[in-house]
Amino acid sequence: MKSITIKGSKRESVGKVATKALRNAGKVPCVLYGGEQAIHFSADEKAFKKLVYTPNVYTATIELESGEVFAAILQDIQFHPVSDRILHIDFYQLFEGKHVTMNIPVKLSGNSVGVLNGGRLLFTNRKLRVRALPKDFPDFIGVDITPLKIGDNVSISDILDEKLEFLHPDNMAVVRVAMARAAVVVEEEEGEEGEEGATEGEEGATEGAAAE
Repeated sequence: MKSITIKGSKRESVGKVATKALRNAGKVPCVLYGGEQAIHFSADEKAFKKLVYTPNVYTATIELESGEVFAAILQDIQFHPVSDRILHIDFYQLFEGKHVTMNIPVKLSGNSVGVLNGGRLLFTNRKLRVRALPKDFPDFIGVDITPLKIGDNVSISDILDEKLEFLHPDNMAVVRVAMARAAVVVEEEEGEEGEEGATEGEEGATEGAAAE
């Protein structure tokens, strides 16, 4: 998984006055959890652009002025209700041998047979909650929808990976193709016509035998 570097500095004071001053200076107050003790720091608001305003998921490399470097993931973020500016961010520190939980995006590929026949694609779960070691997290979970016919779906059980623990029921649908009014079920129609032709042939052969 790709990482974005956040350069910041430790906060000497965590009171309301100091926090307001930071925001007025274009900085975001942050807290890093998961270690022996919480670390309070701040960073320029623009440093979080690629980490926050994106459909992709990244880990963060936090570099402090003190020379300390931490690997982390974004755990929680607060926005201003009116301006939508970032007010506060919580990070969680990553350790090589310790499992962590993240929301991983799902990316679809291919053209569904069912959709080409008029079905409707329902992409109901665009992110999946996954637990794994930091080194095993993928940038995204790929799903090929090419073979999906009308009525088919891809569920959690279809994308299981021994390195990943999906925190969802195995039968939960990630994406499915539903029937639409204009849908055409090609295979069933062809099958019915073939059966009718075979029946007519059999009847003709029976009549011919009787006439002899």
